[in-house]
Amino acid sequence: MERIGIFGGSFNPVHNEHITLAKSVLSELNLDRLIVMPTYIAPHKSNLVPAPAEDRLNMLKLAFLGIDKVVVSDYEIEKKGTSYTYATVEHFKQTLDAQIYFLVGSDMLKDFKTWKYPQRILSACTLATFGREGEQVDYQKEQEYFKSTFNKEFVVLNSVGKKQSSTQIRVYNELGLGITEKTDPKVANYILEKGLYSGDKYSQFVKKVLPEKRLVHTASVITCALEKAKELGLDKEKVRISAMLHDCAKYLDHNDYADFVLEADVPAPVVHAFLGAHIVQTKLGIQDEEIINAIRYHTSGRKNMSTLEKLIFVADMVEEGRDYQGVEYLRNLFYNDDFEKCFKECLSEELTHLLNKKQYIYKETLNAYEYYLKRK
Repeated sequence: MERIGIFGGSFNPVHNEHITLAKSVLSELNLDRLIVMPTYIAPHKSNLVPAPAEDRLNMLKLAFLGIDKVVVSDYEIEKKGTSYTYATVEHFKQTLDAQIYFLVGSDMLKDFKTWKYPQRILSACTLATFGREGEQVDYQKEQEYFKSTFNKEFVVLNSVGKKQSSTQIRVYNELGLGITEKTDPKVANYILEKGLYSGDKYSQFVKKVLPEKRLVHTASVITCALEKAKELGLDKEKVRISAMLHDCAKYLDHNDYADFVLEADVPAPVVHAFLGAHIVQTKLGIQDEEIINAIRYHTSGRKNMSTLEKLIFVADMVEEGRDYQGVEYLRNLFYNDDFEKCFKECLSEELTHLLNKKQYIYKETLNAYEYYLKRK
């Protein structure tokens, strides 16, 4: 009997860690074949607008060209509609005389109970789960849940992927940053030639007003914020726009905007946030108050912040490019702990930093301290 692995996903687009994981799983599970399969419409990413199915399929073929035992399948794309795992694994179970392993990230393993017909999935295959560096997963707890609920165990792979995502590649490309180190060069060329992930008026504006170093920071804030958006129940497009534009006025002079009124007590490091909020409203036509406030208060914070405001404030502090003392602790909270706790710790870190530097502390930051940290 053959040992077959199925590696499904949006692959929007395929990146280097997908390729590394595929090679590792082939060896670790001693597979005869690994079927790599792009979804047509992913049920858990219904608000994601992917690149056309044909392009995602073509990019996979380029990425896995010449890799032995890997087969890129168009089954779900040809089937069209929402790509449900139960239907896919049952199809291959019926058509192949094989022991089937279905690859799933540890983040999705936690959500497996919400998938359509999980028992049918486990009747047709065995889950093989992998993690990403920096993630903390209680596999024993999850295994106990699987045993008691489904009467089946999953396989924990030794493979641990580096922290890389398709989201990051899309954002980097939107902002005109290089992507050849994040995906196969043939895939990177395909993206450029086809004009995929080319951005919108917001990314075009940001590219005009920010230097490359700040664009890299912006890309990291966007990627970081989007990773948490679903968990926090936030609209991903609002998160993307807020993070994209949060520093849009960083290198602009507020004196060049006659219609911008600056309060007398706003400290210099905070001015760009208020000017940015003004610009996105008056120049880019954004009228969504939640987005405007997420930009306005991403540096200072304030009392009674929305979840979106908190997320942009936190993502700005913990994105992968930050390297100040204590940032790893904050990142660990962000990815593995309670978000509200992470937010409060970030707010405390901000206040401590200002006190240590003997810098003027803006009233809104003090208000946030009084509102979130002093009260129980």
